[in-house]
Amino acid sequence: QVQLVESGGGLVQAGGSLRLSCAASGRTVSTYNMGWFRQAPGKEREFVSGISRPGGTYYADSVKGRFTISRDNAKNTVYLQMNSLKPEDTAVYYCAADRGYTAFTLATDEDFDYWGQGTQVTVSS
Repeated sequence: QVQLVESGGGLVQAGGSLRLSCAASGRTVSTYNMGWFRQAPGKEREFVSGISRPGGTYYADSVKGRFTISRDNAKNTVYLQMNSLKPEDTAVYYCAADRGYTAFTLATDEDFDYWGQGTQVTVSS
């Protein structure tokens, strides 16, 4: 199995940028479909972005054009570059790994098997 540790969260003003990192150990991230989720207070966990084993990417409409997911196999790390941040992006962001092959367009948190502890992102207006 894989262990995931997120970092890079923090407080940023609207319009700013952050880069989240998800460092993996135990197994290589390229053997999983990897995803980023977020959960705001009082809301359900939302699938934000994913990167498949071959490197295909997916973005929720709410972040398309602003967020970029990438993977560094040598560092065994997945990144989420977040630009043009908005107050509604405020949430705890989680990295997750899927052992299966669920299409990202259908994926929910139940499809992902391994999770990090989360990192807080707060965007002030």
